Amino acid sequence: MDADGLLCCDRSHHRTDVCYMRGDIRTLPGSGSIFLHNARHGSTAPEKIRPYTRKFEHEIMQTVQEFSLVPVPANASTRRPRCDVTHRGVPAVVFSAGGYTGNMYHEFSDGLIPLYVTSRRFTAAAEGEVVLAVADSRRWWASKYRQVFKRMSKYRIVDLAADQRVHCFSEMIVGLRFHGELVIDPQQMPNGEGIQDFQALLRQAFDGPPLLRKSRQRRQQAPLPPPPPPPTFEHSEPAGPRIVIFVRNQTRVLLNLREVVEACEEAGFRAQVVDAKQHTPLAAIHRAVASSDALLAVHGAAVTHFLFMRPPAALLQIVPIGLDWAADAFYGAPARRLGLEYVEYKVSAEESSLSDEYDRRSPVLADPSAVAGRGWWEMKKVYMDKQNVRVNVSRFSATLQRVYRHVCALHLHACVRVHDVHASV
Repeated sequence: MDADGLLCCDRSHHRTDVCYMRGDIRTLPGSGSIFLHNARHGSTAPEKIRPYTRKFEHEIMQTVQEFSLVPVPANASTRRPRCDVTHRGVPAVVFSAGGYTGNMYHEFSDGLIPLYVTSRRFTAAAEGEVVLAVADSRRWWASKYRQVFKRMSKYRIVDLAADQRVHCFSEMIVGLRFHGELVIDPQQMPNGEGIQDFQALLRQAFDGPPLLRKSRQRRQQAPLPPPPPPPTFEHSEPAGPRIVIFVRNQTRVLLNLREVVEACEEAGFRAQVVDAKQHTPLAAIHRAVASSDALLAVHGAAVTHFLFMRPPAALLQIVPIGLDWAADAFYGAPARRLGLEYVEYKVSAEESSLSDEYDRRSPVLADPSAVAGRGWWEMKKVYMDKQNVRVNVSRFSATLQRVYRHVCALHLHACVRVHDVHASV
């Protein structure tokens, strides 16, 4: 192995720490330690790192495994563990699937996109030549994104908790680079890759031919039965642009969903309602969204599905009271960078369930910025966790018409036929 013996860490970013190792690198199962043998002269103190991209959140980082990167000088008496698996010439990226995994927004913004960004350090020159090594893995998560990982790497993902073998590498990055919320900065990428390149990888993963790896374990496993399809309401006319509507069931619920579906149909759309569950195959959702002309959702993790859309389709986000900044920062700005037509429908006090709990003169309704000034968690408690929405359909229809006009520019003849049908009724 290359015995450069280099270990260095970049802790300058407010979101993430990243460490780089080169030389004789060996994992030690069950210990959380990764050893660098024949380390260069200098400090022999271990570098501590939790490989997750929210280091500013102390509590959530406690759910992430901490690794000790241990430099071992050549003259040390420490015994080297025997290599069970030697990854000759193939580097590794170590990351965590802990933290907020379970929330789709965080799975992409904190995990998959930074993983793509970081792994391209190696795969830009040799496609797929990187081993992905994960801590805090969950079976459902590994299954959900299996096809994505296969497009990032030619090799089976290493579960550092479950795999009791010593893995040996000559090069490793521990931690993930972070460019921003659901974005990739081409200027920081080896070949100028952007979010469109990540989106292309998703298309290959979910729409391309499957990449199967033979294994005795896989042949013995019976396939899981397909989950029931998400409920849908379809427009009766075959022509016309299609809008996909994602629903929420706990907070920020769209209380008059049926009326909104009917309004979409009245505007000329074919409406498809998707109630995505954790077990819903992501490939099926990707196919529905990628072939749609517009996506509609109340602010929340489901809006992340805009990453599956093909520009210049339209994203229509319903923004509850008090969430203007979050709606644009987390979804609006990234959607525009992707090339989508981004439209917001800002909920009024009368359309928010908070009007049932607070007086109209309360800062909660009259001055949300004052509540936001108390900090993120106070804002989240009031506006994200306690608020539902019942849109004024007449007011909302004007926004739908704006979106419809945009997509009609892409599908003129289909829109004309639907318009003619409505006009003749």
